[in-house]
Amino acid sequence: MVLEFDIWEVVHQIMKSKNLELDYVLETVREGLMTAAKKRFGDADNVRVHIDKANEDIYMTATKTVVDFVREPRTEISLIDAQEVDEETEIGDEMEIELSFEDFGRNAIAATKQILVQRIRERERAQIYEEYKDRVGEVVTGVVQHIDKGTIIVNIAGAEAVIPHKEQIPRERFRQGDRVRAFIADVQPNMKGPQIILSRAHTGLLLRLFALEVPEIFERIVEIRALAREPGERSKVAVASIDDRVDPVGACVGVKGVRVQSIVRELANERIDIVQWDSDPEVFVARALAPARVVQVRTDEERKEMLVIVDDEKLSLAIGRSGQNARLAAKLTGWKITIRSESQYLSERSHTLDTKTPLDQLPGIGDVTKNRLEAAGIASIEILAGKSIEDLTAIEGMGPKTAEKLLESAQDFVAQQVDFSVKPEDEKVGARVGDELFHENQDGAEPTEESD
Repeated sequence: MVLEFDIWEVVHQIMKSKNLELDYVLETVREGLMTAAKKRFGDADNVRVHIDKANEDIYMTATKTVVDFVREPRTEISLIDAQEVDEETEIGDEMEIELSFEDFGRNAIAATKQILVQRIRERERAQIYEEYKDRVGEVVTGVVQHIDKGTIIVNIAGAEAVIPHKEQIPRERFRQGDRVRAFIADVQPNMKGPQIILSRAHTGLLLRLFALEVPEIFERIVEIRALAREPGERSKVAVASIDDRVDPVGACVGVKGVRVQSIVRELANERIDIVQWDSDPEVFVARALAPARVVQVRTDEERKEMLVIVDDEKLSLAIGRSGQNARLAAKLTGWKITIRSESQYLSERSHTLDTKTPLDQLPGIGDVTKNRLEAAGIASIEILAGKSIEDLTAIEGMGPKTAEKLLESAQDFVAQQVDFSVKPEDEKVGARVGDELFHENQDGAEPTEESD
């Protein structure tokens, strides 16, 4: 036997640790030994590697021709030496001579080892790529190995993955040894091994976490119709139920909020607003902007445009800090939303209209009331709509009830004359749960009652 017996122990260790097949490891050993033979002899056409799996034996032989006088030791053997192996051997016969592995020298042995290591690494990389290339969209858990210039290197079941800085949640920090859950965003082949790109910022992570935490979503009783997310800050999720007996919002929130809070903690305390999806865009937008009370919504279906009018005291809540609530609502619904308070809307409208509508065109107004308003400098319906009840009751002969009725009628008249245009968000993202495709940023979500 040329090789030491413990080569088989090494083979089995490689198979177990690298998850490789026996035939592949043995074939790699064969390639390595043939490389060593070529390095030692220059030409190894007559050299063979024999692998006996049944007896766990590996040895090498060289086919040589029996001659009287040896001129080429690599391919010839003398009759005397040949007869020491087989007494019946004659000149001209070919016989296989077992080679001593030790005769190859240190360089050849090193070359064998290098080939073995290289082939195993190549196979391991190919296996990792094959395993993960079809797992894009899944959520995996790994351990942080180290952090290199802002990129987090993660070990996931023996494979190395990375979370680039742009795929991390802002202000979230990890240390070596921390466990991290992330979304497989992409798998790219690479000369140094497959590049597995993980993400903590992808909307798909939020969608998958809901599928893991909410059984009704996993069982497809509740569907996520839309997602809009600003990682680490706030998200909006629109849900619908295929069973009228199941409250989709309640299912996602859980008893005392336990389900959604589990996701919130996983995403570094990111706020999550959950609302019921509605096919009516006006209802949907109103829910997306809650808790601000929507007074009126004006839409242009053809141009996908919308103007939303809210209570004066709820304007800042509807817009949100740095416009976040309105921005997420726009992404969620697919409509670009313009928000105005009631007073802003009426004031802007009264200033933008080129013509003033005479008071006598206001339904229900009498001559006496018309004359009193004109005497007070209110000469058009638009000017009247911009006044307050206090302004009107200050006019002699004008009571609170009459003032309220006039103001409401004037404001309704002006609202019906409004023209506006808004554009939908360009960003559309898709993600899968099971076999269902959900289009994020197209449907709606409902903020909590917290102030922005």
